[in-house]
Amino acid sequence: MTTPVDHILPPEHSEPRTAGQRPAGTREWIGLGLLALPTILLGLDLTLLHLALPALAVDLRATSVQSLWIVDIYGLVIAGLLITMGALGDRIGRRRLLMIGAAGFGAASVMAAYAPTPAALIAARALLGIAGATLMPSTLALISNMFVRREQRALAIGVWATMFALGMAAGPLVGGLLLERYWWGAAFLVALPVVAVLLLAAPSLIPEYRPARASRLDLHSAVLSLLALLPVIYGFKHMARYGAGTGALLAILSGVFFARLFVRRQRRLPDPLIDLSLFDSRAFRMALLVLLGGLVGVGGTMLLVTQYLQLVVGLSPSAAGAWMAPPALAMLVAGIVAPLLARTVRPGRVMAGGLAVSVVGYAMLALLARGAHDVVQVSAAFSLVYLGLGTIASLGTDLVVGAAPPEKAGAASAMSETVQELGIAIGIAVLGSVTTAVYRREIGAGMPQGLADEVRQALADSLAGANAFAHALPDGLLAQAQDAFIAGLNAAAGASVVGIALLAALAAWKLQDIGAAGGRD
Repeated sequence: MTTPVDHILPPEHSEPRTAGQRPAGTREWIGLGLLALPTILLGLDLTLLHLALPALAVDLRATSVQSLWIVDIYGLVIAGLLITMGALGDRIGRRRLLMIGAAGFGAASVMAAYAPTPAALIAARALLGIAGATLMPSTLALISNMFVRREQRALAIGVWATMFALGMAAGPLVGGLLLERYWWGAAFLVALPVVAVLLLAAPSLIPEYRPARASRLDLHSAVLSLLALLPVIYGFKHMARYGAGTGALLAILSGVFFARLFVRRQRRLPDPLIDLSLFDSRAFRMALLVLLGGLVGVGGTMLLVTQYLQLVVGLSPSAAGAWMAPPALAMLVAGIVAPLLARTVRPGRVMAGGLAVSVVGYAMLALLARGAHDVVQVSAAFSLVYLGLGTIASLGTDLVVGAAPPEKAGAASAMSETVQELGIAIGIAVLGSVTTAVYRREIGAGMPQGLADEVRQALADSLAGANAFAHALPDGLLAQAQDAFIAGLNAAAGASVVGIALLAALAAWKLQDIGAAGGRD
């Protein structure tokens, strides 16, 4: 009879295990729980400031532009550095990079908590992004080393993907509770106990992986990847706030230009930052496409649903966050059940089925009646959307990581995460633009005469602007603005119905030859 210790490599071992070795044991599953901690933390830090931002903006006297950068710089830096950090972990050791990143995350959290100026807080958030970019691919790549049996790896990745979403969902709730008792800096200090546990326990619970011969990291490629990703993501974020202006379009085009240069360089290098031969695998290509398309729908809809709960229904941020708990639970269930189902049913069919469930959720949002304050319908609809997200996040990520050789797992993990970050940014920009266009058309048709210019401009701009001048609006006009927003939400959700339905059909078709994890083709 084997013991849990027999099921894991000693921490100092540097070679990957093969699929023919024993299945993961108790120690690996405990290690997965440890890796879940920084994963939750990363998701938490993305949304934790949503409630703390007003308080810290007043305390630090931050301008509106500085406030935007305080929120955005973290996710922007993470997205831009994921590929570089994933490749770096493949070269210097994934556990080593994880621990370096965790220590850096803890130090940057302290800097952010006690930042004396907006500029200092922006800098600390940028450092948090750098550290976060080391944690995300490291945790996922280490899971691929610890769980070499396909069915176990799929379940472990499902847990990993769900923990990140749970962190995002819990952010507003945790932030609200902290603000009731402490100052805004306490939101950053949540990271310290997590970092301490990780640094103390990782050497004994997490096996190291690094290749026998570490290759040199190509800094030229790293810079090109930054120049490709940062402008594209920034452009879509800018488009979501200010529309498709010249600046946003130029940023996206410059990113595409540098992406072409990046690809050309990877094809010439003997040891590239991203092995483009991975794209020869249909499973790898299609899994990335499904993740990208699925996150486009979710990213935009999540923003619209939270705005509906707060600006139409009038819930507080913490109450709105509470209504987002059922979707988070739905994703948790899907992230665990989908890999188990994929042991007997082909993954492509499971992913297509999950996307089909999402289509039902989008359809419920598309049919939301004007004038309705139906929180139950909206929460139920978004729960169905998140069921589909949990399915594709777990199985899609597993297909991406599983298509890569062990020595490239970090880079493949980074590709999966980068695509998802890009999908969220595109979704917010595209679906947000659809909603804004419909809102402005609807509210413009019913705009009364005699409004002050400032009020007229705010009302025509967005529902948030209308709420800001609610006291100056004639009776019934705020309700008209809310109906116009719902019309925009209907249109965006309707577009998602079409897009996600096509994506489901594509997944069922193109992934049909991928066998079930527990069976044979």
